Amino acid sequence: MEKKGRKEGKKKTKEEKEDYPNSWLFSTIYKTLKKDFTKSALLKVLQDILIFVSPQILKLMISFTQDKSRPDWEGYMYAVLLLLVAILQSLLLQQYFHLCFVLGVQVRTAIMTAVYKKALVMSNDNRKESSVGETVNLMSADAQRFNDLTSFIHLLWSCPLQIILSIAFLWMELGPSALAGLAAMVILVPLNALLATKARSLGVSRIRIAVIALESNILKLYAWEPSFQTQIGSVRDKELELMKKSAYLTCVSYLLFTFAPVLVSIVSFAVFVGVSSENILTPEIAFTSISIFNLIRFPLSMLPLTCSLSLQTVVSKDRLEKFLGSEELESDSVQHDPSFGMLNISFQFCSSPGRLVAVVGAVGSGKSSLMSALLGEMHRTKGFINIQGSLAFVPQQAWIQNATLRDNILFGSPHEDKKLQEVIEACALIPDLELLPGGDLTEIGEKGVNLSGGQKQRISLARAAYNQADIYLLDDPLSAVDSHVGKHLFDKVIGPKGLLKDKTRILVTHGLSFLPYADEIVVLLDGEVSEVGSYQSLRASRGAFSEFLDTYAGEQRKSTLSDSGNDALLSHCITDISCTSFCTLSSCVKKPEAVDQTKDGQRLIEKETMETGRVKFSVYLKYLRAMGWSYFVLASMSLISSTAASVGQSVWLSDWTNDAVVYYNMTYPPGKVNTRVAVYGVLGLSQGIFVFIASLLLAKGAVAASTSLHSRLLHSILRAPMLFFDTTPIGRVVNRFAKDIYTIDEAIPQSFRSWLVCLLSVLGILFVISFATPVFVIVIIPLAVLYYFVQVFYIGMSRQLRRLDSVTRSPIFSHFGETVSGLSVIRAYGHQERFLKHNEIVMDENLKSIYPWIVSNRWLAIRLEFLGNLVVFFAALFAVIARETMDSGLVGLSISNALSITQVLNWLVRMNSELETNVVAVERVDEYTGIEKETSESWLTLTTAPPLHNLCWPEEGRLEFEDYKVRYRPGLDLVLHGITCNIKSTEKIGIVGRTGAGKSSLTNCLFRIIESAAGRILIDGIDISTIGLHDLRRRLTIIPQDPVLFSGTLRMNLDPFDTFSDEDIWRALELSHLTDFVAGLQEKLQYAVTEGGENLSVGQRQLLCLARALLRKSRILFLDEATAAVDLETDSLIQNTIRKEFSHCTVLTIAHRLHSILDCSRVMVLDAGKIVEFDSPSNLFEKRGQFYAMAKDAGITGEEITAL
Repeated sequence: MEKKGRKEGKKKTKEEKEDYPNSWLFSTIYKTLKKDFTKSALLKVLQDILIFVSPQILKLMISFTQDKSRPDWEGYMYAVLLLLVAILQSLLLQQYFHLCFVLGVQVRTAIMTAVYKKALVMSNDNRKESSVGETVNLMSADAQRFNDLTSFIHLLWSCPLQIILSIAFLWMELGPSALAGLAAMVILVPLNALLATKARSLGVSRIRIAVIALESNILKLYAWEPSFQTQIGSVRDKELELMKKSAYLTCVSYLLFTFAPVLVSIVSFAVFVGVSSENILTPEIAFTSISIFNLIRFPLSMLPLTCSLSLQTVVSKDRLEKFLGSEELESDSVQHDPSFGMLNISFQFCSSPGRLVAVVGAVGSGKSSLMSALLGEMHRTKGFINIQGSLAFVPQQAWIQNATLRDNILFGSPHEDKKLQEVIEACALIPDLELLPGGDLTEIGEKGVNLSGGQKQRISLARAAYNQADIYLLDDPLSAVDSHVGKHLFDKVIGPKGLLKDKTRILVTHGLSFLPYADEIVVLLDGEVSEVGSYQSLRASRGAFSEFLDTYAGEQRKSTLSDSGNDALLSHCITDISCTSFCTLSSCVKKPEAVDQTKDGQRLIEKETMETGRVKFSVYLKYLRAMGWSYFVLASMSLISSTAASVGQSVWLSDWTNDAVVYYNMTYPPGKVNTRVAVYGVLGLSQGIFVFIASLLLAKGAVAASTSLHSRLLHSILRAPMLFFDTTPIGRVVNRFAKDIYTIDEAIPQSFRSWLVCLLSVLGILFVISFATPVFVIVIIPLAVLYYFVQVFYIGMSRQLRRLDSVTRSPIFSHFGETVSGLSVIRAYGHQERFLKHNEIVMDENLKSIYPWIVSNRWLAIRLEFLGNLVVFFAALFAVIARETMDSGLVGLSISNALSITQVLNWLVRMNSELETNVVAVERVDEYTGIEKETSESWLTLTTAPPLHNLCWPEEGRLEFEDYKVRYRPGLDLVLHGITCNIKSTEKIGIVGRTGAGKSSLTNCLFRIIESAAGRILIDGIDISTIGLHDLRRRLTIIPQDPVLFSGTLRMNLDPFDTFSDEDIWRALELSHLTDFVAGLQEKLQYAVTEGGENLSVGQRQLLCLARALLRKSRILFLDEATAAVDLETDSLIQNTIRKEFSHCTVLTIAHRLHSILDCSRVMVLDAGKIVEFDSPSNLFEKRGQFYAMAKDAGITGEEITAL
């Protein structure tokens, strides 16, 4: 299927750029599966014809009971015939359903695979057009629509066929009067279809906004939850408005649906007896007609639903065709927006293997774009790229899979232990592995949540080193690691003596100390190559590069790399790296003592919990409570009244047909006709009205329940601790907001109403049969017991299969999201096939629970229909036995009701099971509303607590740590061991330490992302644990390590609360050196940022985070390795801005580049969660301790420090 889309895609895109191939999807699906389509159509035709045999047998049966002289065997024969016809019809129908549902699943699977395949070859342009959320939507919602339509597609011709047959048989009974009923129907059906379509067209998109809410770390650090809660709230309010409208329209449509057969029968009978006094309503005519009216109900209700489903599927088809037919990465050139990235590059890269080419340049000069061009992900305007051999790629932001650490490094290559150990050692991962509970088998969370930035980057580099490629593209892999680790990686992996020394390496870097070792240096400026040459020749040419070096690097620093004296020191440092806070979950700090413990810590993300057994009754109660008891009680009473009216109407009709015997060969009194028609009409009308009232009440209740459950879920997720997000894949949370909330909004109200209606209908029918033949009560009990067992057996199985379906569906979307975010890496390594294979595996897992569910439904239907057929058989049998005493009106009443019970029984179990399946959504949402919140106390205390009502807190920005200890989770070891220090107002503090020494943990403590285990932190003399979380975070500012942006405008990203004027924002942009960039954009501040800020370089994202900090103007500022992703020039600009703009603030800087903290008033050196040194840089240098060792590594001399 996707091949076809691609072929047509290429054909048409060349002719008309804007267009995409359309109208091919339906025909392709049909051609692929036409054998099964034809088979199911044949079964359906046979079944449609058989339906109409039963009313004819009923007619013969009634005439048999009227003529007492006919032999008994004739009656028994009719009873057996009724049973046989019904059984045959059941078998045909279930075979047809089975085929159709399997077809539906096949179509859904084909579409999902096609979407996945397409995503792997999508051009970058198209990736920007649709967010991950929207693409996931194609796989979930649109593929599901095709599934639904395929299952019911035959109804598009079968319903009209049944309606035509019904009219033909009615004509035989009522003559031209049948046309009056038909006219009533012709008016109602289109009206109903219109309402149904209108109600359905009010659907809404949920996923995208939910995804935003889940970048929770940033929301917490900036205290932006209220803003996003309001944003999501306003989207949700619009959604609920539409939901209300849709629900009211559905109520009217439901009224018409209930009313249609009643109205048709009233009109037909009224016209029949009114046209001429000759026409007398006999039991044969009345009850045969009633049976046919009951049959016509199904096609009448299904036709509009199927039509509206078809219309929706057409919309999905357009979306899918647009996606599947959109442009792909061409093998020779790739479509890409030319306004971005490289303008014009012309030079030749070294061809001989074993050379190291360094690429340098300022932020936004096109370094990453050059990498993309080499990977074939850019649009080529002219020239060509010739690459011989395979590629390995290390992106600037490491892409880590949710798999074990070993799988992340192997990345599909065969496991060779010796080689793996070599790579792990070279990438400085040994100390990390020692501290991990499962060693290299420890599971890494989604997006690498439980790794520090440096660890992610080292694993990403290890993956490249392990995969034996010919050419290595390294996009600034050394920026996220400490300087001494950077030196180790360069020496052991990238440099002239490293693992990759025989390979061609292209290294984008901001680290000047590595440049002397490059065979060739390419200097980029505004997308053009300004200079190319060896380090010596570029130094000698005294061009831009040379000036740049003089400005940013003292000559001395370069010689240190070859300073052999440092090598011993370095090896000591590397083995000394202590990763106390390796993961934010730190399930790792314990050294594995025993095997079972190892197993315990390996899994970070637990399997999704799945309730088993019956849904607890308390879950129903929760839903009813959320809905409001009054709505429920009043609606139930209305439905009971409606059922009573329906039973009354049947009994009245039976009495009416007895007039044929009473007034035999006499003139029928006209007054009597009017009374009969009027009472029959009023009873019919009241049925519809009561159902309408009940539907309205239930709709109101459903909206109330949705509102309450959604707001509780959102409130809970936004206040969940970071630990929750680290251990819960995003897919799971999105599933709650998307699928489960959708179920609560749409599915539960419908199945709840249908269940009530079905239950009361069954009770009504059994009452009527027992009223006609009291002996039938004897049969009810064994049948009810049978029914109960079948239902219990089925519901337990169906419910568990549905839960399995929910749980196995999440990994499909998680894997898909992961693939889309790591596309450039997957393509660079050429691993598309492997990911396709994995996608098929997770889809098969899901199908394993869907197929048994389809089969179990057929199992149930066959048994239930057999029970229903037995009810018909016994009703007929008792009528034959009691024919001497019964009048024929009651016989007709009893059997015609029995004929309709089969369908209702089936629906009752279906609805019962569907309700129970759907209520699982309430259970799942409730599970997440019960998660532990960050703190129990209020969020906002500043405005209420007496010492804090001054809103200027903190005024001075003094920080005191008093024996502060912290662990990530109860039961784990401490990450910080009793930190005690005093930081005075406006001091500038640098924080350094090996990877995992607890630097980021310190930040997490100040923002109370993790709570203290002992000790306290005071800001301006106030204990931060007494302040509302939201207030605390709002008054501190952080520029985080990973710059996160949301999809929305630039302005929304800087100021989500709309508190600042445009002037303020432009001033902040000017100070963060972004004015030129933003002013150059067409939309200026309204420029649309794509998901995760994909359309900005990492450096630009980092500068935007600086602008955010400048806007907040708080007294305490954190820089968490904030300049790791920018070049030295931009780095020094940022440092100047911070010195100038934050001179009145207390600034804490966590740094990898020691140069950026040399001008700090004091430097704190952390090791294994303790402060080992804390003094001014010059004093520390003289002490010759850890700081001195790190400074020597980075090539910093005493003179530099003294000068600063």
